[in-house]
Amino acid sequence: MKISTKGRYALRLMVDLALNNTGEPISLKDIARKENISDKYLEQIISVLNKAGYVRSIRGAQGGYMLRKKPEDYTVGMILRQTEGSLAPVACLEDEDTECERVDDCVSLIVYRKLNNAINEVVDGITLADLVDWTLQKNGQYVI
Repeated sequence: MKISTKGRYALRLMVDLALNNTGEPISLKDIARKENISDKYLEQIISVLNKAGYVRSIRGAQGGYMLRKKPEDYTVGMILRQTEGSLAPVACLEDEDTECERVDDCVSLIVYRKLNNAINEVVDGITLADLVDWTLQKNGQYVI
């Protein structure tokens, strides 16, 4: 599994929104500038997150974007799955409808299932609030 720039930038965008979760919307241009990401690319990503109900769009001169929920209500897995799709390491694990003719003989499937379980355990066990805390700790602004 390789996470694309879309997934990585979506996480950065959501962390920025969470770090600045003051009740006031944040303009996409400000986020793009702070994160050094193209405005146009962030517009594509925010559209996906908005359709998923993860962010709220506020129109107008003082408009921008805000999180719809608290940072602890989002996991890294939720955000990555919205932007990346399945995080499964092989196609045969992407969904239950995918069938492989070798499923009964494939010992490698055991490895792929363990890998898939480990990936999901990690990304679903880390919240946006955790990323905010880690960011503040890294920047010397410890959360109590």
